[in-house]
Amino acid sequence: MPRIDERTIDGVARLARLRLTPEERVRYARELEAILAWAESLQAIDTSGVPPHSASAAVALREDVPQDCLPRDAALGPAPDPADGLFRVPRILPG
Repeated sequence: MPRIDERTIDGVARLARLRLTPEERVRYARELEAILAWAESLQAIDTSGVPPHSASAAVALREDVPQDCLPRDAALGPAPDPADGLFRVPRILPG
C-alpha cells in the first residue's frame, strides 16, 4: 500500500503553493513514493564499522583576530544607488 496518498500530495502542494493537475498529482505521488523507498533503502546499509566523520575536522582554522573594517566608501562604491551612507534597494513589501 502506498504511503503517499492524495491528502499528502495536496498538503505538500499547498505548502509549496502549487496548483496540480490530476495527472501531476499522480506523477508526484509516484515520485515521492520512490524517494521514500530510496531513503528507506539507505537505512538498511550496515554502517556499524564506519567511524564518524566531520567535514569541519578537515578544515584548517585560523585565529579569530579583529581587523580593520572595510571603509564605508569602498563598500558602497559598487552599489548602484547608495543614499546617506546606506545601500538603497528596491521596495519589495507594500508600504
